[in-house]
Amino acid sequence: MKKTTILSFAAIASASALVLAGCSSDPAEPTGGATGGGDTPGGGEAGRACIILPDAASSPRWENGDRPALQEAISGAGFDVAIDNAQGDTAKYATIADQMLTGGCDVMLLVDHQGAAVAVTEKAKAQGIPVIAYDRPIAGADYYVSFDNFEVGAMQGQMVVDGLNENGVNPADATVFYIGGDPADGNAKMFHDGAVSVMEAAGIKPAAEPDGKWDGEHSATVFEQALTAAGGKVDGVWAANDTNAGGVITILDKNGLAGKVPVSGQDASVAGLQNILLGFQTGTVYKPYQVEAAAAAELAIALLKGESPSVDKKLDDGTPFIATTPIDVRRGDVQQVIDDGNASYDEICAGDVKAACDEVGLKPAS
Repeated sequence: MKKTTILSFAAIASASALVLAGCSSDPAEPTGGATGGGDTPGGGEAGRACIILPDAASSPRWENGDRPALQEAISGAGFDVAIDNAQGDTAKYATIADQMLTGGCDVMLLVDHQGAAVAVTEKAKAQGIPVIAYDRPIAGADYYVSFDNFEVGAMQGQMVVDGLNENGVNPADATVFYIGGDPADGNAKMFHDGAVSVMEAAGIKPAAEPDGKWDGEHSATVFEQALTAAGGKVDGVWAANDTNAGGVITILDKNGLAGKVPVSGQDASVAGLQNILLGFQTGTVYKPYQVEAAAAAELAIALLKGESPSVDKKLDDGTPFIATTPIDVRRGDVQQVIDDGNASYDEICAGDVKAACDEVGLKPAS
């Protein structure tokens, strides 16, 4: 695949997704109507962005990537930033939000966790505070910033189809299991629908589709149950992210099938990239957090300045949507993730994976 750099994607996000127009308020006026949040820089006091991350378990990106990227971009523009992580707890999510709102927010940037952000969005908007739904859609949000999640799913579906074809298996006759994400996550349906659009077009029908969750152990359990019910027959697995793929691969390995059937993924995690290099996972969808964070930060800064950004794309419910572009990564594409600084050669190529790295020609980022 043709290599696309992070800088080029950031330029695309800036140039085409977000159009700053219709600036209805003077940057010297208070933004958003929030209480206690301070004025914009023209008023002599920085505005405040309040950010809530969902957890640290579903993906390492939230703490290792998004937090520092958002913090640096927004504070670098001269605004205050409050960031906290709900650690997978909806009650904690609500508590954090109440504390932030009491302290004052001029914009809220929320990553939803099992619907907890919906009530927070309602509270914020009741105080006149604009809400950016980040990475996951939130009912009632003013804006949504994310990668194109339907396209993410379509890339995953293509991984399964490609793997079946490489194995000489007719997709229409294949036994394919669907191991999706948490249905409370609005993105999970988009991933699913995108994947299904490609797989069904190829003739694939799911052999089983257990209840989804962003959890490797859960995915391992439900996949093993489904595989047992199918008499051990499997030709492919659509897994919605690398964590779920990892759970599936443990069961495939237990049954002597690891590396023999295509498995999709997402997030370009170290474990996912290692599984790809070892031949256990067909590919992953790489979503450089820098691109998404840059687009969200640009939007948040515009709102903090009192501007009214217009966006040229919308979700089905009418929410303005700033969509960034995901990247399909297979075995020969892993170097890009290293070069972008989103995975370490030393981490990926440790232990038994070193030989696979050498085979592909991987090297540390220059």
